[in-house]
Amino acid sequence: MKFGAHSYIFTDRWCDGCLGILDEAAALGLDCFDIAVGDDVPFTPALTRRRAEALGLELAISPGGLWPLECDLSSDDPAERQAGLAWHKKQVDLAAELGAAAYTGSLYGHTGVVRPHPPQPDEYARIADGLHRLAEYAQGRGVFIAIEPMSHFRTHLVNRPEQALRLLELAAHPNLGVLLDTYHMVVEVRDYGAAIRAAGSRLWGLHACENDRGVPGGGLVPWGQVFQALRDIAFDGWVVMEAYNSSIPGFAWQRGMFHNACPDASAFIRRGLSFLQEMNKTT
Repeated sequence: MKFGAHSYIFTDRWCDGCLGILDEAAALGLDCFDIAVGDDVPFTPALTRRRAEALGLELAISPGGLWPLECDLSSDDPAERQAGLAWHKKQVDLAAELGAAAYTGSLYGHTGVVRPHPPQPDEYARIADGLHRLAEYAQGRGVFIAIEPMSHFRTHLVNRPEQALRLLELAAHPNLGVLLDTYHMVVEVRDYGAAIRAAGSRLWGLHACENDRGVPGGGLVPWGQVFQALRDIAFDGWVVMEAYNSSIPGFAWQRGMFHNACPDASAFIRRGLSFLQEMNKTT
């Protein structure tokens, strides 16, 4: 099992001046690091890659910055689906330049677009086709694709683990897996253990988030169930802490977090990592 953190715990936007964050992450005992990317996040991939490799940190990326609304694999407009595939391929190319293990997130549809109906069969058919094409392209670049279910406040398409697994079945490509997020699961899942066991070998990673996006532990997430289920499926993937640094003016608020859950990145990581490692040992 590899323990890591998301870049948003430290900074609102990755850049060439952020390399010291990787030093800090490694010094705190992390194994891996997830960087949020987008059209408004310019940086030099070679610099980040060299520093991460020197530190022994594995990387992944996920869309968090500017992602044009017209780039959407679920759209009923063929031009927008094509634009979506092209945009995601660009991120896969970036992942390959970084030497990143995976490109993850709600890649099935644009985050924040919530239509007033359940996911439709034609939407899933369109998404599955796009995911298959993306997974095939990413396989050629040595990058894994992991889709993340999100709560119904963020998308109408994939809220629960079984929906993600259904899409994987329809897309039918070995280079596809699932990333579960304990924060989103709070409002969508009643049995964490059953959800993780159902994902089984398709589970690439886990966002280890408390229900308030604060430090893991002490909230509503049933961590005992989580780690027992991970043990039951012999999980050996990524466990990544994710939050928004609330000391950066306006950043957490822009992301819908209106409380001071992450004022100190290093303190957040130290407490969270200690808790998660202890759960992994004792559960």
